[in-house]
Amino acid sequence: MLKGKTVILGVTGSIAAYKMANVASMLVKMRCDVHVILTPNAAQFITPVTFETLTGNKCMVDTFDRNFQFHVAHVSLAKKADVLLVAPASADVIGKLAHGIADDMLTTTALACTCKKLIAPAMNVNMFHNPIVQDNLKTLAKYGYEVIAPAKGFLACRDTGDGKLEREEVLVGHILREIAYEKDLLGKKVIVTAGPTQESIDPVRYITNHSTGKMGYELARAAMLRGAEVTLVSGVTALEPPLFVDFVQVESAGDMFEAMKARYLDNDIIIKAAAVADYKPKTVANDKMKKKDGEMSIELDRTQDILKYMGEHRREGQFYCGFSMETQNMLENSRVKLDKKNIDMVVANNLKVAGSGFGTDTNVVTMISKQEEIQLELLTKEMVAHKILDEILKLWH
Repeated sequence: MLKGKTVILGVTGSIAAYKMANVASMLVKMRCDVHVILTPNAAQFITPVTFETLTGNKCMVDTFDRNFQFHVAHVSLAKKADVLLVAPASADVIGKLAHGIADDMLTTTALACTCKKLIAPAMNVNMFHNPIVQDNLKTLAKYGYEVIAPAKGFLACRDTGDGKLEREEVLVGHILREIAYEKDLLGKKVIVTAGPTQESIDPVRYITNHSTGKMGYELARAAMLRGAEVTLVSGVTALEPPLFVDFVQVESAGDMFEAMKARYLDNDIIIKAAAVADYKPKTVANDKMKKKDGEMSIELDRTQDILKYMGEHRREGQFYCGFSMETQNMLENSRVKLDKKNIDMVVANNLKVAGSGFGTDTNVVTMISKQEEIQLELLTKEMVAHKILDEILKLWH
């Protein structure tokens, strides 16, 4: 994902420095070229050898170290960088960067960088809320730094509050959002539905389906990484919502319909990837519910056809994409949905191919529009998500 990208990790003197070894490892696994710069204080918490082993690059500490591969280290490394992340960022280094003080390898490199710069503070809660530190962070934000707010929790100093360095996954997520993909959806608003809906039969049972939400979540994440402002409306799943999306939790088809009805006209691209339960009980049963021959008898109603409603009430300039999951006549039935629901594209899931459909990390789909049919081979759902967005952009423009 990050092949050909260069990331500088600046690590300062904090016990949270240990987390950065995992950050470096995660980035290297994405084929990123990772360079780590330690302040002298940071080297008291974690050794340069740790990062050199993980990244395959020399870990810089001393500005005047003569054993390096660059002509002028802080300048040449700064020119290579696609993004700089300073984490954990101590109050001392935050203050230096805010006022242009360059007295070590990290601060000199940071001042020479023209790429996007991220800074993640980590310190005692009272230090973090000190007005001087807060003013310095505002100054850095004014100069283009993106500040990653610390998490709240139990700190190494035994205080409780905000001052914890964010989780490694969040730090890497900020880097991915910045450099992983071209921002061809920048300025666009995308809303995605995902997961199954649940229709209560009684306080214990409900009607649902086998959807896990993986495809919809990957679509939301892919759109976010490509620069879109994303809303994810999700049924109940076991998945963690993607970072940097507006997450709306719903349960029933009615809940999802109301959530979408309130939002869809404000969005440019609408992708309905949720597997909505087709039926719901007319009334929720209680313990006095009638039974016939010992069997539970339930009267069912159809649930709201969310995509059809939105297709009938769409505004000019929107693009609508729906999903179709058929057990027979997949292409024919999906084409009927394209016209019947007044949408621009249907993604048909092939349930008859191993590795596709519900609960898998891969999928086999056919993208159907009025212009063409494109069948994709077996791909990860992440890759499928980007293929779908590519096709949407091609048809939309």
